Amino acid sequence: MSSLSRVLHPTSIAVIGGGAWCVSVIEQARKFGFQGDIWPVHPKAGQIAGLRAFARLEDLPAAPDVAFVGINRHATIETIAVLSAMGAGGAVCFASGFNEAHAEDDQGADLQVRLVQAAGEMPILGPNCYGFVNGLDRAAVWPDQHGMRPVDRGVAILTQSSNIAINMTMQRRALPLAFMLTSGNQAQTHQADIASALLDDDRITAVGVHIEGFGDLRKWEALAKKARDRNVPIVALKVGRSAHAQAATISHTASLAGGDAGAQAFLDRLGIARLDDIPSFLECLKLLHVTGRLDSNGLGSISCSGGEASLAADMAEGRNLHFPPLSQAQKADLRDALGPMVALANPLDYHTYIWRDTPAMTRAWTAMMGPEQALTMAILDYPHTDATDWECATQAALNSVAQTGRPFAVTATLPELLPEDVAQRLLDGGVIPFAGLHEALAAIEAAARSQATEAEPVLLPSDTVADHVLTEAEAKQALAEFGVRVPHNVVVSADLAKQASAALTGPFAIKGVGLAHKSEHAAVRLEVLADAVGEVAANIGTDDVLIEEMAVGGVAELLVGVTRDPAHGFVLTLGAGGVLTEILRDTVSLLIPSSRDTVKEALGNLNCAPLLAGYRGKPAAEIEAILDAVDAVQAYVIANATHVSEVEINPLICTPDRAIAVDALIRKASI
Repeated sequence: MSSLSRVLHPTSIAVIGGGAWCVSVIEQARKFGFQGDIWPVHPKAGQIAGLRAFARLEDLPAAPDVAFVGINRHATIETIAVLSAMGAGGAVCFASGFNEAHAEDDQGADLQVRLVQAAGEMPILGPNCYGFVNGLDRAAVWPDQHGMRPVDRGVAILTQSSNIAINMTMQRRALPLAFMLTSGNQAQTHQADIASALLDDDRITAVGVHIEGFGDLRKWEALAKKARDRNVPIVALKVGRSAHAQAATISHTASLAGGDAGAQAFLDRLGIARLDDIPSFLECLKLLHVTGRLDSNGLGSISCSGGEASLAADMAEGRNLHFPPLSQAQKADLRDALGPMVALANPLDYHTYIWRDTPAMTRAWTAMMGPEQALTMAILDYPHTDATDWECATQAALNSVAQTGRPFAVTATLPELLPEDVAQRLLDGGVIPFAGLHEALAAIEAAARSQATEAEPVLLPSDTVADHVLTEAEAKQALAEFGVRVPHNVVVSADLAKQASAALTGPFAIKGVGLAHKSEHAAVRLEVLADAVGEVAANIGTDDVLIEEMAVGGVAELLVGVTRDPAHGFVLTLGAGGVLTEILRDTVSLLIPSSRDTVKEALGNLNCAPLLAGYRGKPAAEIEAILDAVDAVQAYVIANATHVSEVEINPLICTPDRAIAVDALIRKASI
């Protein structure tokens, strides 16, 4: 595929088709101030939207930079072939009925293949795609209304949904939109390809991506690297959190990981922060446009209401945000500005003693902007009617940024109580105008996420059918060959259990062979003494039994599991282990391969992490032994990536000097 530059920054647009959608493309381009050539193409119409229509593409004065192809799907394929042959820059394919309709129409997938073949090296957007609006160069290739305005610099948004794109262009939050693009089916041009092309434009300050599915993971990895190199932040609105795990799972890991764990782990690995709703997504892009990434998660809050101060503190609870205590220097400056009757704290209720005194408000607000606060916000809701009495606050915010150069925001608790003209004035002065307190906190948390450093590509999954489950003993043996420590054990028929146990050191664990969840079948007996082995084995309920030495001295039990995720690679899940794993749901998910440092950091984020560190005088677990076990599991998966589907150790008994896998499961393809 050749460069997208001509497509995204066109000087000529061909509009192919004569329907209402095509007329709208011409009207929207004119309305937006496009200064280049617009060439309607229709075999019979003399004019379209007041412009001379050309009967054939071959009659055009030159090959267009971009063509909007607004005709049926079969004719679209033929037209794309002609455009490619004549050297056009690229095309927007509006028609639907391709791969997105394959469930209802068995032609769709084949037609999409033919469309890509017809395009050859010429870039195409779509099909099933609205196109784009370029607010930097006043270029619109867009068949519907939009709310974009020309800007000199701003953020770019890419969506897989044309309707969501329209809605976001209608925002009135003073967010400068440089580009709005839709990618449709991404038959040829991947969403990450488009985002990467946008990064070549220095006028774009941040990129927001609405993602339904990632597709080619390597393209996303390349995009993330390019964004890091160019210091342009990317944030995502990723749908799919509610997707259920596959029904045919046998491990705790698969149940816990669900459908979204891999997506979240991939975004974390790329360093792309995720927002959960459109308003927060837009507010985060606004913050990133003004300040870029924040250097910490320290937050300062000021308001003239104790209720608002408490609300800010409560709403930040549970987010990765904190309110650093005021320094002595801050307290001295605040006392000078506010007088003796205000209790000094962060969040700060500064009362209304200095309201309308813009210099005093400026002194107070700048005093809150200490080095521990990555961002300071003033909570202000403007009235619908006469807002002139709020001019003092607006000017104090502008003064504070002008004097300190540090990030500062004005935050309306209710989005509708921040007038757009005020928001625009604040933005022009370097103040972030947040519409909504919830949205502000979500945006700040996302912008404060640390930049990803993981550079190694994720391990890609295979599509083999995992139809074989190893016995526990087989799974332990397979993992032991890669360095996982397992108890000494033996598998024998129940009637030989007594004599076989003589080679082991008791007490023993005795388990039935051939069951995935043995405890649910009452097929596990623990702390069995030597003289009871025969009787217990006879009553276990299976012909063969696994007898192994008990692991003692554990200070914590962990789960270490891996599931093959067709969309995201191999998801490595770490969490609290044992029989209560699914009830506790204390897990973190990474992708393979993950470094020891990454795994160690992830373990530290578990709720059960204090047990590993030594809780209330108890000894700590040997963290290096745990990391060795996780490394060994990763090594097994990497070596067997072509056919393994699930791996689980649960529990991994963690002691002060070792980590030992007392139960293991592997599901793989028969080979």
